[in-house]
Amino acid sequence: MIKTPPASGSHVKFLSKQEIILVLITMLWGATFLIIHHTMEHTGLLFFVGVRFLTAGLMSLLLFRKSLAGMTRYELKAGCIIGVGVFLGYTFQTLGLKTISSSQSAFITALYVPMVPFLQWAVLKRRPHMMSWVGVLIAFVGLICLTGPDAASGLSFSPGEIATLLGAVSIAGEIILISRYALRVDSRRVTIVQLLVAGILALAFMPVAGEHIPAFSWVWVASGVGLGVMSAVIQFAMNWAQKTISATRATVIYAGEPVWAGLVGRLAGERLPPLAIAGAGLIVLGVLASEIRLPRRKKDPELS
Repeated sequence: MIKTPPASGSHVKFLSKQEIILVLITMLWGATFLIIHHTMEHTGLLFFVGVRFLTAGLMSLLLFRKSLAGMTRYELKAGCIIGVGVFLGYTFQTLGLKTISSSQSAFITALYVPMVPFLQWAVLKRRPHMMSWVGVLIAFVGLICLTGPDAASGLSFSPGEIATLLGAVSIAGEIILISRYALRVDSRRVTIVQLLVAGILALAFMPVAGEHIPAFSWVWVASGVGLGVMSAVIQFAMNWAQKTISATRATVIYAGEPVWAGLVGRLAGERLPPLAIAGAGLIVLGVLASEIRLPRRKKDPELS
């Protein structure tokens, strides 16, 4: 990791290679929203998620097939647990969207951002650096601005809101689990398992959700395959990068997802209100703030 020379005052750490990769995959994430929005006109979400993640899993299996010989039980367990987290995040968010507005869903889902540093401290026993907390706070305020001032109004702990909150917890859990297992597993093998598990669970729960296989359409086929390729790249990058990046710092970077989604939407002709633009700026500021490192005492046990 590239660092500025030691100094008595605060300094800013340049983005490491792993952090740059996370920024790039967050850009990919943002681009998927517009694609999914149009694809949902031709298929149910669980079916699409199943196709997407099975495609991603099969692609990863093809690329990393030579690494499978060394698969351990620990890696299989880690991949299954993370895969369940991926599935739950999508499923609960989808259930919530059946009864609440998209802006409310976005607001509640954004709660995963402040959840992660607390979970990192409680579960991984790694106390986030002070400026990481500052970056999380700024990014979260930015997310609230992006979702709009009315998103938090009218919340009443309805079933849809509770489901969406469980989805946010699942997303936070996935990030923490990746950090927990990252140093003890092979990123390639774990990626294969978690993608296949997420895809299989999505298809298996279609009958429970009352969802049927849609009529054939090149739209969902092309989108499913295309986003499947992107999902394979994204999940592998997360597993690899979080070997050296804390869950909290990764989360601040992931918070930039709606910024890129808004940019793609703007290129497609959509317009963002001034408050949303300000929110996007705050998220970028949060990422930069989290890179600042204040001087600390020699025995400071904090981990960034």
